[in-house]
Amino acid sequence: MVMFAFLAQISPSSGNISAAIDDRHILIAAMVAGVTVMALVGVAESLHRRRVSRAKRLAFGATGEPARWTVIAPFARIAGLGLAVFGATLLFYFDPIESEGKPNPRASRQVLVVLDVSPSMNISDAGPEPTKEMRGVWAGKVLRGILDRVDMKDTRVSLIAFYTRAVPMLQDSTDKELISGLMDGIPLYTAFKAGETDMQAGIDAAFRMAKPWPRQSTTLVVIGDGDLTQTVTPRDMPASIADAIVIGVGDPVRPTTLAGHSSKQDAWALKTLAAKLGGYYHDGNTRQLPSEVVAQLASISPRLSDALSVRELGLTALSVGALLTALIGPALMLFGRRAPASSVDTVSTAISHNTLHIRTMSASAFKGTAS
Repeated sequence: MVMFAFLAQISPSSGNISAAIDDRHILIAAMVAGVTVMALVGVAESLHRRRVSRAKRLAFGATGEPARWTVIAPFARIAGLGLAVFGATLLFYFDPIESEGKPNPRASRQVLVVLDVSPSMNISDAGPEPTKEMRGVWAGKVLRGILDRVDMKDTRVSLIAFYTRAVPMLQDSTDKELISGLMDGIPLYTAFKAGETDMQAGIDAAFRMAKPWPRQSTTLVVIGDGDLTQTVTPRDMPASIADAIVIGVGDPVRPTTLAGHSSKQDAWALKTLAAKLGGYYHDGNTRQLPSEVVAQLASISPRLSDALSVRELGLTALSVGALLTALIGPALMLFGRRAPASSVDTVSTAISHNTLHIRTMSASAFKGTAS
């Protein structure tokens, strides 16, 4: 039933037709392999049952009957081996690189990232205890956590970096590795003139970039430590922006001195910006963005694989099948025999057998005397 449900789930949709057809072919091949193995194992179990019936008293004692639950053992073995082969076949044919490398050329969703690359983002006070990382590196991991939970086949990512001014660095990209590489500790602030951090320039540049995009198609993600000298006032937010998330990085309590300046995450400034954008503030200094927040974003489409991907189905089937196959043997060895009868039942059975034997002998002797 799970196989057929998944087969119905991956029906072709706009932009994903070729990927859906490939998934169907893989699934059908795996189902044929699994059913074939189940048929072969069923024949083998039937032959095995005949052989066991000849030595049942030797194996199971005087009654010749195993424990009652063992009637399900053949079916469990058949199902286990069938599931294992089904899952292994799925994983054999599944190509994760190919599946991630076929984005929809007519994608309609955008993730627009506005990233603080000022020198304070190189302070190592972000991330969970006890290991601390640079704010910019941890910001990249938080962003990657968001991108890993959206359907990149139908989503494009653009990145604007800001320090003393704003610079568009990426537009309409589908390469998550490239985005992560740009946020992996590279001192991007060296490309700017030194001065005060101008987040206003980053927000304005993001609005200009998003203005021609379709209505309600964009999620704006602002990442920074909020270490600013000027208040940010969003002006003329375009209709293309449906959601906004402001993510703070850096220790919000203990400041760190950098070039004679005390720097920490200004959570109040970031919360104020989120309110002005009509969005959501998240203290990302130690935690990833919660999945329930990502799921509620109107402009982000969750990955289709979040429901059930080919890879996850294969892993689940292989794990369950291998577990069934591995456990059924030890279970039969340990619990396959019937519980031994009590001594009273044994004595009663013996007396009954002796009485019947005496009656039979007496009847035979009486017949002999009469003749």
